[in-house]
Amino acid sequence: MIPITSFAGKQVAVFGLGSSGLASCAALEAGGGEVIAFDDDPAKVAAAASRGIATSDLRHIDWTRIAALVLSPGVPLTHPAPHWSVALAREAAVEIIGDIELYCRERRAKTPGAPFVAVTGTNGKSTTTALIAHVLTAGGIEAQRGGNIGVAILSLDPPAPGRAHVIECSSYQIDLAPSLDPSVGILLNVSPDHLDRHGTIERYAAIKARLVEGVPPDGTAIVGVDDEWSEKIADRLERAGRQVTRISVLRRLEHGFYAEADRIVKAEPGRKPRMIARIGGIGSLRGRHNAQNAACATAAALALGLAGDAIERGLRSFPGLAHRMEQVGRKGRVLFVNDSKATNADAAARALASFSDIFWIAGGKAKTGGIAALAEYFPRIRKTYLIGEAAEEFAATLDGRVAYEDAGTLERAVALAARDAAASRCSDPVVLLSPACASFDQFPNFEIRGSAFRELVRKLDGVEAVESIEESA
Repeated sequence: MIPITSFAGKQVAVFGLGSSGLASCAALEAGGGEVIAFDDDPAKVAAAASRGIATSDLRHIDWTRIAALVLSPGVPLTHPAPHWSVALAREAAVEIIGDIELYCRERRAKTPGAPFVAVTGTNGKSTTTALIAHVLTAGGIEAQRGGNIGVAILSLDPPAPGRAHVIECSSYQIDLAPSLDPSVGILLNVSPDHLDRHGTIERYAAIKARLVEGVPPDGTAIVGVDDEWSEKIADRLERAGRQVTRISVLRRLEHGFYAEADRIVKAEPGRKPRMIARIGGIGSLRGRHNAQNAACATAAALALGLAGDAIERGLRSFPGLAHRMEQVGRKGRVLFVNDSKATNADAAARALASFSDIFWIAGGKAKTGGIAALAEYFPRIRKTYLIGEAAEEFAATLDGRVAYEDAGTLERAVALAARDAAASRCSDPVVLLSPACASFDQFPNFEIRGSAFRELVRKLDGVEAVESIEESA
């Protein structure tokens, strides 16, 4: 735990009692603060009280005594409407912050030189966060990962000069961290997302930009420049006199890092481009999107002092992140891949682009547009196994273009796909769960769906399991 001493002797309101909210309460109290906590869910309030946390309905407290409102990131700050606790805090002129901001203040006060890597982007931030932490650890640097990746930042060990914190930051968290100042800040990409929370793509992009804008002059701001929004952010930073490390997987750069074939290349003005690492043949880093993740991880690791050979060893030993192009097993020629995180067509496209002979398990609760946008990848698909509510809609899209079968359930789909892949004449058949759908018709979330797929695969006779980060952590 990281004790938060910046509110010692002060009263702090905490709203939202999930994992990050509970960690904030514990950290504030450990640092000498007085906490008053609440949640709209009575069960969460009761659970917090059972831990000895002081709870009270924030509608009935004296806000003139409150130094800050620590808001959990999932609670609406601006859109579609501010939460009632936000309105009360603003009426009393009380600052509203989150757990990332608490961390930043504590780090600046106690150990400002401690390595702090912050990662954001619309896609790829979890994999990049896990990859950086893995590469650093493999290279002999103590690294802990947390934030939006599932471990509350204040649950980590305190910042220290020899300990790197690698933190995934969502737009919600950045919005609550006005003084976010990582020593290495990474913006992977920006595309329309969470507009119900932020209102417009312009506001969403501006919030993402804060992470790299906050990097101090002696730090490293890393920006993927393969989308319009991120390139504009990089241009704006440079016009303001800031140093920017650009990343591309679509073109060569004169200054920055780019992926070319199976290599990560560093380019500097006046010098010959040099290869830093090879990424060809790394099963956990297939696809162009993972090349971007690897290039950003490489730039971050170099900034923290790792040499190129150590970085490549780390990249090659990366086991992959659960539910994101996760290799879960192999049976002879057949590879089984869990991409349950692909809850829409755009996400599924990245997986479909990464393989040639695919036995595709798709379906669930469909998103707007279905899978029509995936037509360019249909030639890669040998057969599709449809599950859940979307089966009829997806069948209509596939009809006459891709062989398909309505499997109904994930269990039956795995059995059918495994049978057909093994019987095929393909040299490298892949049974791929990349649903292009939400899970809610059959599973509570994509993690449970992916775990069910993993378990079903490993129950098949003759399957050799492959371990992911979620299992080995």
